[in-house]
Amino acid sequence: MATEKHEWSGWRTAAEQALYGRGGFFRRPEGPAGHFRTSVHASPLFARAVAELLRRVDEALGHPAELALVDLGAGRGELLTRVLALAPGLPHDLDRRLRPYAVERAERPAGLDQRIAWLDAPPEGCTGLLFANEWLDNVPVDIAETDADGVPRRVEVDLAAGDGTERLGDPVDGEDAAWLTRWWPLAGAEPGLRAEIGHPREAAWARAVRSLRAGLAVAVDYGHERAARPPFGTLTGFREGREVRPVPDGSRDLTAHVAMDACAAAAGPGAGLMTQREALRALGLDSRRPPLALASTDPAGYVRALGAAGEAAELTDPAGLGAFTWLHHPVEVPHDVLRP
Repeated sequence: MATEKHEWSGWRTAAEQALYGRGGFFRRPEGPAGHFRTSVHASPLFARAVAELLRRVDEALGHPAELALVDLGAGRGELLTRVLALAPGLPHDLDRRLRPYAVERAERPAGLDQRIAWLDAPPEGCTGLLFANEWLDNVPVDIAETDADGVPRRVEVDLAAGDGTERLGDPVDGEDAAWLTRWWPLAGAEPGLRAEIGHPREAAWARAVRSLRAGLAVAVDYGHERAARPPFGTLTGFREGREVRPVPDGSRDLTAHVAMDACAAAAGPGAGLMTQREALRALGLDSRRPPLALASTDPAGYVRALGAAGEAAELTDPAGLGAFTWLHHPVEVPHDVLRP
């Protein structure tokens, strides 16, 4: 009788290959937008808010000769394309001075605006705005789970099974154990509790912030803080618009929420956290319905304003996209750039 084959791997290694390896999810021709909607895809108002933030950063920097907009985890360049379309309306000749960079590990999409530089890592020494929308949640991490004795062990997934089958491996040690102790304590907890070991994300974010010579770095993601960690973790999959079982086979997104307070601390002092609802309102998004009187004086304008209010409401919904966390880290600019 044939022996059943297994190929056990930690989730960090498995997800790295499934997302970014040959044939990985983020290298598929349809791109992320073929499987799920981010705020970028939900409404052009999101790009308007980013353009307003870019204007504020430019103002804080004194209108440098060259202003970078670095889109980290750029998908197929959708956000940069929309901001470039808005740039001619920005003051101080910003359209001419703007240098857009898309940072993505997939191949450059056909037909992308030639002004957009396509890179696989953030450019070093830029001045401007670095914006990472739903990027940190796709930086792969290992997972720990407490065993029957309350000992945190590394969760391993069977690559040969192809169905997400897991087992508990060796006890967590070294840097991983130290991170758990500081940011997501599990030792001695009841069996079955989980944590996503976030230090690879902290390192990635710290590198991104350091790539700026001056400006503002922003990461937008579903996240949590130490006082309210999810007890069973958040690892999941997405495919064709539906949440599915996390299986590292390259056919689906693999994502886990971000320990945002840990990432904030990793990049040094000055970082702040706010909800997307707070951030977008500070950048001028208004979800209030237009006055009914407008329907009589300007029916077409009323319909447009009503549609925009609905889109703004979706982006700021506290039970949906508005619950995202914005981690903002100023570099040589005032801390109030993202305030009303």
